[in-house]
Amino acid sequence: MRTFLAATALCVAGFAVSAAPTAPVALVDDAVITAKGMPKKLSDFGFFKDQAGWQPNKGVELYQLNSPLFTDYAEKYRYIYIPTGKKAVAGGDGVVQFPVGSALIKSFGYEIDGQDRLLETRVLLHRADGWIALPYVWNAEQTEATLKVAGKRIPVSFADPSGNKRDISYAAPNKNQCKECHSLSGAVVPIGPKMRNLPHDTLDMLFSNAMLEKTAGNHPPIPDYADDGMPLESRARAYLDINCAHCHNRQGSASNSGLFLTYEEESPVHIGVGKRPVAAGRGSGGFEFAIAPGEPDQSIMMHRLKSLEPGVAMPEVGRSLVHEEGAALLSEWIAAMEKE
Repeated sequence: MRTFLAATALCVAGFAVSAAPTAPVALVDDAVITAKGMPKKLSDFGFFKDQAGWQPNKGVELYQLNSPLFTDYAEKYRYIYIPTGKKAVAGGDGVVQFPVGSALIKSFGYEIDGQDRLLETRVLLHRADGWIALPYVWNAEQTEATLKVAGKRIPVSFADPSGNKRDISYAAPNKNQCKECHSLSGAVVPIGPKMRNLPHDTLDMLFSNAMLEKTAGNHPPIPDYADDGMPLESRARAYLDINCAHCHNRQGSASNSGLFLTYEEESPVHIGVGKRPVAAGRGSGGFEFAIAPGEPDQSIMMHRLKSLEPGVAMPEVGRSLVHEEGAALLSEWIAAMEKE
């Protein structure tokens, strides 16, 4: 798949990056973003110049995260749109607050038979009554993505980063599943764009384009969990923050578990160290603690991360494969803990 830098260069160059024909389109349609209802086609928004969804339109900016969410090894392309004359603002907690009319767009794809192909594009739209999440699935011709409120299963064959062939039934989520992850105190919210998870290049872009207002406060960045040059604990905590903490936080859908996996959490027990499950069940695998220091194979966290069984596997949505590299990272982290 295209790397982020390659995608950026192609966007800047402003030429077609797909064999699909490029049709002239209008600018982003602010009214479509803010109006009630659910547009049937991704092209209705005008987020992209081309039919194939590779060239962002004026005002739509490609961005990165320090640590990305794992989704069955899919490549992801993230875009931010903020209406002209408005800015996002970072609060004291580092959470970016986007103005009404903003959109976050994320495309998922793989290299299939030597060709870069998009499978789905998810959009988060900030309307007057809050955020709405909508999933769009691309057609075989790569010329349009259509709203799939009920989601869709897509058979995919690809090679993972280690070169292993993978055959999966890729799950484009249904509308309600989007809300399962993008939820805080019952309201739909963005997950990734927090000050701590935005790299310097992305922040510089947002500031220089007058899309983000600089605010006081120190928001140390979380590391890329794949960077083995960074401290082990920081990498493990970054992995848990982006892959688990959208539910496992004090206001999230899993708050009743008492397991809080945000990067800022300081309590070892709330992170899972020596913590017994609130409700024992088959999800525990018969183990006593979420994290058994020094014993990853006796830890509920590792049992659930390595499982593909419905009702046991964590995260519950977004994967049909075990993230081998992520599991290895957390296993190494737990093994390095001093036994109690």
